[in-house]
Amino acid sequence: ARCGARVILATRSARRGEAAASRIRRETGNSQVRFMHLDLASLRSVRAFASTFLRQEPQLHLLINNAGVSAGGTTEDGFSLPFQVNHLGHFLLTQLLLERLRSCAPSRVVIVASSAHCAGRLRTESLGRPPSGLFSTFQDYCDSKLANVLHARELATREQGTQVTCYAVHPG
Repeated sequence: ARCGARVILATRSARRGEAAASRIRRETGNSQVRFMHLDLASLRSVRAFASTFLRQEPQLHLLINNAGVSAGGTTEDGFSLPFQVNHLGHFLLTQLLLERLRSCAPSRVVIVASSAHCAGRLRTESLGRPPSGLFSTFQDYCDSKLANVLHARELATREQGTQVTCYAVHPG
């Protein structure tokens, strides 16, 4: 925003998203900072956001997938809350916006993962359902972060030569 880029803040809370966009506009002097609603706990919301974004925004050079939850629960789509918000929602969003990223290249995708991915274990027979056990919520978080890292790695491989780069980063 300080460099004059158009920035879209995609958040589930309109109140907090609008407040953050307003604060960034005020602090940077950049009037091209706006909020758009996106709830990663709803794949319907992800599709609606992508459709609106693609209709309204001709450019996309940087996609930062940075939402994350560690609380338990199940989404309206039937997946565990951490796995859907931390991984599936980002995965779907990236896939829906990938052609725009390609057409605007050079561009990049940054997936905010976590070093907790080291404790992740993806079980194909129960993918997206919370694991059982004493630390199941933490295991679910770790699994989602492992999925982030694997997604970034595979996307980077598939996009070689397209000028779309992909990175997984630990926020610390």
